[in-house]
Amino acid sequence: MMADAGPQGQFVAGGTDLYPNMKRRQQTPKTVISVTRLRELTQITGDGRTGLTIGASVSLTDVCEHPVINRDYPFVSAAARTISTPLLRNMGTIGGNLLLDTRCNYYDQNYEWRKGINFCMKKDGEICWVAPGSKKCWAVQSSDLVPLMVAIGARVRLASTLGERMVTAAGLYNDDGIDYLHKRPEELLVDIHLPPVNGWRATYKKLRRRGAFDFPVLGIAARVDLDESGTVRDAKLVMGGVAPAPMEVKEAQSALIGGQLDAERMERAAEACYTKARPLDNTDFLMYWRKAMARPFVLRALEELKMQ
Repeated sequence: MMADAGPQGQFVAGGTDLYPNMKRRQQTPKTVISVTRLRELTQITGDGRTGLTIGASVSLTDVCEHPVINRDYPFVSAAARTISTPLLRNMGTIGGNLLLDTRCNYYDQNYEWRKGINFCMKKDGEICWVAPGSKKCWAVQSSDLVPLMVAIGARVRLASTLGERMVTAAGLYNDDGIDYLHKRPEELLVDIHLPPVNGWRATYKKLRRRGAFDFPVLGIAARVDLDESGTVRDAKLVMGGVAPAPMEVKEAQSALIGGQLDAERMERAAEACYTKARPLDNTDFLMYWRKAMARPFVLRALEELKMQ
């Protein structure tokens, strides 16, 4: 069906992102193809020993409540619980959250408002109103599960009439607010593959104005792998909500690897994330305050991992 529809076609599952965008005429597909009745996309198989596979159409509520996810991957269910509200989690899917459109104060408005400013680069215009001198769209990546999936090394399976391919979560995203996915339009996200839990631990911290409903204006996903002595063998720190793609902070990871998860190393990692974060004025709160919050949120994430 998608091959017949061509570039004017689009898949939909829960529709909690696509339908509001269609109402605002941000996205205008001529053919919308529902995948909610494809059973293959609603399965959850495996466990923490062998790795878990989650179908892309599994609802966020099911991710929150599934006993195996809560037992072996509690950080995934905890991150899913921070998404929107219970009603929208009943409709929204894990695949939809991973493919969430990038957001911006100048883009997420009704058609008349956007027309009044002569539109923006992301839709119908030529100027990025966040950074008028830039040739790049700076709409921000605002998914809660994306930074976490990148941090834990998840992979996704994409399918089309040309065949299937596996892509790392890190490799799925592109640092551009318009072309934000390394995914062809006709490809369907089939499932998400979580790696076995063999000693590593992870968490996700979210900054937003209200305790529910709101998108993140800063997300911190952290993963550490400790040996028997408590030395950090490997670490991942990924920020969301500060750029068009999730941002892996390698300097912060280097500050942690090779030593104990002590206050000095955690402070150095938090400082590296603060330095790397360059949020713009494209979402809620002042951008300088959002940048400053990188330090305490990284520390909170690492302190939680230290206590696990």
